[in-house]
Amino acid sequence: MDEQARAFRFGVVGESIRSGAELAATARRAEELGYATLTLRDHFVTEPFGDQLAPMVALASAAAVTGTLRLGTMVLANDYRHPVLLAKEAATLDHLSDGRFELGIGAGWLRAEYAAAGIPFDAAGTRVGRLEESLLILRSLLAGEKTVFAGEHYRIDGLTVFPRPARRPPLVIGAGSPRMLGIAGRHADTVGILPRALPEGAISDAITERLPDTIARKVDRVREAAGDRDVELSMMVTPRFGADPRAAAARVAAARGWGADADLVLGMPTQFVGPPEHIAAQMTERRERYGFTYYQVPDSAMEEFAPVVALLAGRPRQA
Repeated sequence: MDEQARAFRFGVVGESIRSGAELAATARRAEELGYATLTLRDHFVTEPFGDQLAPMVALASAAAVTGTLRLGTMVLANDYRHPVLLAKEAATLDHLSDGRFELGIGAGWLRAEYAAAGIPFDAAGTRVGRLEESLLILRSLLAGEKTVFAGEHYRIDGLTVFPRPARRPPLVIGAGSPRMLGIAGRHADTVGILPRALPEGAISDAITERLPDTIARKVDRVREAAGDRDVELSMMVTPRFGADPRAAAARVAAARGWGADADLVLGMPTQFVGPPEHIAAQMTERRERYGFTYYQVPDSAMEEFAPVVALLAGRPRQA
């Protein structure tokens, strides 16, 4: 499929879910509103998103109370699970959800979390190299192959996974740096374009990471690495609603410390402001320009963003 011809789909990131009841209610409501996915983050410290349920277990519970909603991780830190264990859990969750699981994974970035858990926070090059080996193992095991692998970080000697997925669950990789974007382009089915992770263990807040030229370069890097592979492009966004797009953009600029430059915000591929119809038009234009077709919003915005889902979900590009 030509990435420009992809239909839109939308997801909810369950950041504020703290109980089983909240999980079930959010999953059912997301499905009712037409969202395609519910994803959960992977943190065991309170910062930066508050306390989180364990994603794989929680998603199995969400699968039991929904029928069409896809379930995903956004994203697992590779260093927290051995790829063989993760493949087993992913295959089981995919089976329990009747093939609705999407495996999102990254290299890990939150130094404070590693320190709190006593996990060594290796240099970025080591963590990223370990992730790439893990991806090769996961792709093989989840495709039902007998897997033999000998790398710098992992060794696998003739394992298979049970239950064998009817089809390999889609792999989702969040990426912001050139090397990570290349790995994502080579291995992922969906690539989430992110600001780059910093060596000190944080995500860059630099405005340059959010400007059109930067986003375009990141998309080009993914496409170059993907070659002939068809890769879905995704982004996590927090829309700002208001009757006047320029006024809403000015409020975003002021809140983020970007001055009062509404035009700057209006041109950012990462920002969506205004009434639902205006945001839908922005997303349609940015699909044409960059290829983004999968947007995720925090659960706090799920209800307010639902009119945009109603306008765009499932809508392919017009010839």
